[in-house]
Parts: sequence; structure tokens; C-alpha cells
Amino acid sequence: MEAMALVIDDHVWTREERDALPADGSRHELIDGALVVTPAPHWRHEWASTELYDVLRLACPDELKVFTAPLDVTLAVDTVVEPDLLVARRTDFDPGRYDLAVVPLLVVEVLSPSTRGVDQVLKLRCYEQAGTPSCWLVDPDTATLTAYELDSDGHYQSVAEVTGDEAWTATQPFLVTIRPADLLA
Repeated sequence: MEAMALVIDDHVWTREERDALPADGSRHELIDGALVVTPAPHWRHEWASTELYDVLRLACPDELKVFTAPLDVTLAVDTVVEPDLLVARRTDFDPGRYDLAVVPLLVVEVLSPSTRGVDQVLKLRCYEQAGTPSCWLVDPDTATLTAYELDSDGHYQSVAEVTGDEAWTATQPFLVTIRPADLLA
């Protein structure tokens, strides 16, 4: 049986408290002051994440950079997340910080049984509220990619949902064609 994400919400956590937790192999994120603890991902999650990283990295223009987890992204004082993948401007990284303290151009969450609800609800809402222009959800179990982009009112709208061998060409943050089946090959 797969472990599930644990949301510890009876205490408003600070970044300092989260950072003081011992390294235990789990991911520790803050969402609106709630500590969200998730176990290490399944190998299918990592496979899809690694394959997508390769596709994004090869298409990425020089002024941008693709990163994989773990990398803290500070969206608000009480919200520090670790997207599975992200794209940000190279100039957005402060040499004096270990995290990204500005909103990335793209975040990608690869769904796992243990994180599905957190990724599809809590984190999607956080990214939208922070003004993250693009968010992709990748489901390795169904070989599906769902892409969201902010509309003019600052709300996410689904701009693509492709499954299996269907291809989609993203225009944000740069041109890249994704075929979900290729992420699992």
C-alpha cells in the first residue's frame, strides 16, 4: 500500500520550523502555514520527471533554466513548495539565497498516488494565487499531461490535455512539443 501525503494543519508552521526538521527522505512543504509531508516518490514518477526534464532542457532558451526537485520555491511567507520541475529566468536566482524567491514561469507536478490530491488541489491553487504563468500536471499512470495557463483575470484555464501518443506544443514559457507516452518509454 502506497503512503499518503500528510497535512499537519493544527499548527501554523514557519519556514524556520520546517527547515529545522531532520532529513528523513520525505518532502516537507509549507502551504498556507500547513506542513505537508509526502514520502519519496515511486520510480514511475521519477522516470516521467527525468524524461520530461530532458525534453525541456533540450528546448530551453539560454536565458531560462530548467530545475528538478528538490528546490524550494518561496511563493509567500507561509508557502514554500518543491515542484517536481520548474522553469525560471536565470536572472531570477539570487546568489545569496538557496531558494527561488520569485514565481517561476512554469511549474510541473508529476502525480503520484500519495500526492495526487495535494498537487491537483492545494498546489495548483497556490501556483495560481502566486501568479505562476504556467502549470502542468503529468499523470504517469494514465500517460496524461494537463496544462494550465493564467488568463487575463489571473485564473488558471486548461489549455491542453493530451494522453498517450497525442502531442501538444507548448508556447509558454518556450516552444516545446510534449508527447506523454514518450515520458514513460
